[in-house]
Amino acid sequence: MTTAKELAARLDGREYGSEITPEEAKAAEEAGLVVVFGYSDDNVELRGAITDEVSAYNGATVYLDGAKVLENDCEDEQCPHFIRAQAKAPRFKARWSSNASAAAWTFDVTWPHATFRVNEDGEPFCDGVVFALSDAASRGAEAGR
Repeated sequence: MTTAKELAARLDGREYGSEITPEEAKAAEEAGLVVVFGYSDDNVELRGAITDEVSAYNGATVYLDGAKVLENDCEDEQCPHFIRAQAKAPRFKARWSSNASAAAWTFDVTWPHATFRVNEDGEPFCDGVVFALSDAASRGAEAGR
């Protein structure tokens, strides 16, 4: 079984556009791991146990709902049902920075995780994360208390 730390070590140092192979994403899915990295200046990509992308121009909070990203089924952003679901959901922050001396994308994750670096033309572009979906799910139960 692949651990978050082992997978992050394999991904560390990859170039932008080659962050994870389909075989690695499949192995992550089978191990219950989620790989998160920034793409361009406006997307957060999730691969493995969750496969999705989130629009995140200038950063975003990403809410999880089981093995998927929480979606608002209402047309109203202030939908009380969606707001209650967000309050109970595990979440992490995707941070975008235009500071040229640091990675453009970083992620604030409050449950156990491992990090890896994605480069663009040899320069830091993203400090991605790998975590077990089960660790995120247990954090969601805590958020609802």
